[in-house]
Amino acid sequence: MNFIDEVKIHVQSGAGGAGCVSFRREKFIPLGGPDGGDGGKGGDIIFESTASLSTLLELRVRPHLKGEKGRNGMGKDRHGAKGKDLKILVPVGTIILDAETDELLADLTGDGEMMVLLKGGRGGQGNARFATSTHKAPKFAQPGEPGEERWLRLELKLMADVGLLGFPSVGKSSLIARVSAARPKIADYPFTTLTPNLGVVPYKNYRSFVMADIPGLIEGASGGAGLGHRFLKHVERTDILVHMLDISWMPERDPIAEYEAINRELALFNPELAEKRQIVAINKIDLSQVRENLPEIARWFEERGLRPFPISAATGEGIAPLLDEIARHLWGKSDET
Repeated sequence: MNFIDEVKIHVQSGAGGAGCVSFRREKFIPLGGPDGGDGGKGGDIIFESTASLSTLLELRVRPHLKGEKGRNGMGKDRHGAKGKDLKILVPVGTIILDAETDELLADLTGDGEMMVLLKGGRGGQGNARFATSTHKAPKFAQPGEPGEERWLRLELKLMADVGLLGFPSVGKSSLIARVSAARPKIADYPFTTLTPNLGVVPYKNYRSFVMADIPGLIEGASGGAGLGHRFLKHVERTDILVHMLDISWMPERDPIAEYEAINRELALFNPELAEKRQIVAINKIDLSQVRENLPEIARWFEERGLRPFPISAATGEGIAPLLDEIARHLWGKSDET
């Protein structure tokens, strides 16, 4: 399934049904009277978030959505039926904005969270409502009110406890595949990952947390370079960030410069992102050149009060201490067993 994290749709609630103009015409009842019933209310537009969805793809192929019209009133004081509400299911983490003004209308962050966004039109009153002692035979009724309509922009921001950051090919996909059941595409060329990947990471004592692989971050991502500008918004929902480095390319590539470049992009996109807690993981410790370069890089981080975690996403070496550190950040301590 394609990962779609932004769509523009047009929604319209149902119009109310018209009131009825009717008079009693019954045998053996000499004095008839107005008996036109009211029209039914139009259907509302309701958004509901669900954990069973992970993309806005369905709304991209159905961009025009309408609530059901209320039924018209009928004679013998029979009211029209209410139009059915239209419930639109979206993934957890979806925000809904007015497409013209960018006004935030809803932020659905919980499974099963619902919001009535557009009310259906009110049904018109039938002529029975307008009978008075001085006007006993009204020959008019109200039309139903029209429904509301609006262009909306929906954006999905992934709900994850941990976000994986780093330049392409540092091993983010390999790590999420190692610690969870997620199976992202993995290859030895840049931009293998074209969409974010989510994985549930089992931890000790039946605990677990959600990890997201945020792809395509390079210098200039906040301004549109690479793929990162499309996915930086997904970092906003995470509690902590794991910043992965690959030092096997030294000296051709400077991992410290890459680390600082990613953090600059976070700050440029949203200054609050630069303040998020980060854990540094140095990947590919199974390679001899990484072990040779590790002391120099580790010393740089330690001088700045950061403890880097050497790991190998390929072999699993060092993964357990990294998960323990993530647990300490998420829950205040790691479990003993």
